[in-house]
Amino acid sequence: MAKRIDVKDLDIYYGDFLAVKGVNMVIEPRAVTALIGPSGCGKSTFLRTLNRMHEVIPGARVSGEVRVDDQDLYAPGVDPVGVRRRVGMVFQRPNPFPTMSIYDNVVAGVKLNSTRMKKSEMDDLVEGSLKGANLWKEVKDRLDKPGSGLSGGQQQRLCIARTIAVKPDVVLMDEPCSALDPISTLAIEDLINELKSDYTIVIVTHNMQQAARVSDMTGFFNLKATGEPGHLVEYDDTQKIFSNPGQKATEDYISGRFG
Repeated sequence: MAKRIDVKDLDIYYGDFLAVKGVNMVIEPRAVTALIGPSGCGKSTFLRTLNRMHEVIPGARVSGEVRVDDQDLYAPGVDPVGVRRRVGMVFQRPNPFPTMSIYDNVVAGVKLNSTRMKKSEMDDLVEGSLKGANLWKEVKDRLDKPGSGLSGGQQQRLCIARTIAVKPDVVLMDEPCSALDPISTLAIEDLINELKSDYTIVIVTHNMQQAARVSDMTGFFNLKATGEPGHLVEYDDTQKIFSNPGQKATEDYISGRFG
C-alpha cells in the first residue's frame, strides 16, 4: 500500500560535513515525485535517506525527521533493514545478480527476507512481479536463463520486478534511465506511470524532459556555492515548476542558463 512521506527539518551529514540542509517536503502517495538539480547538489544523497541507504557510508547521519505515514524511520530501535523492505531502491545502472536466473533474481529479496512460500506461490509471485514490470511476455519462456543476458532496458525492468516482489510501500529510483537507450527509456517511463497507481514513487533525474513527462510533483535542489550544503529551493506541482517557477534559480536551471 502506497504511503505518504513527511520530511521535516532534515539535515544530512557525512562525518562533520553538512551535505544537505533543512529539507521540508511532503511526498504524496500514488504519485511520482521528481528531484532535479545540478550535479553535487544532494538530490541523490537525499533520496538515499528515504530508506537509510546512505548509512552504508561510514559516518553518515541525519538530524530531523523522515516519516512514512506515522513511523519515524530514524526513531530509536527502528531497524534499517526493515526500512529498506518497505522502501525499495532502483539504481542508476541495472544490477541483476549475474549468476542468478531471471526467476531467481525476482525472488532474491523475498528469500533474503526468509519468507516461506510454496513453489506455486513463488511461481505466481514471479509472474505477477514480471507482469508488473512489463517484462513477463518477453521472458516467460526463459525464466531459467541468466538475468545478465537481457538487454539493458530489460535488466532495469527486471530490477524493478525484483523491487516490487517484496511489496514495498515506496519505490525510489536514482536516475533509472541514464544508462539506457531512448527506446528503453520510454519503456521505463511508461512503467513508472503504470506503477504510480500502487506505489509512492520518487525519482532523481538530470533529464528535464523526463521529469516533465513522468512526474506529478518536482523538487529543485541547488547549492548556493561550492562547498556549501545542498538545499531544496522549490517544491511544487510539476506543471507549475516548468511553466511558472516561483524562484529565479529554478527558472535559470530549467531554461539551461546554468547546471
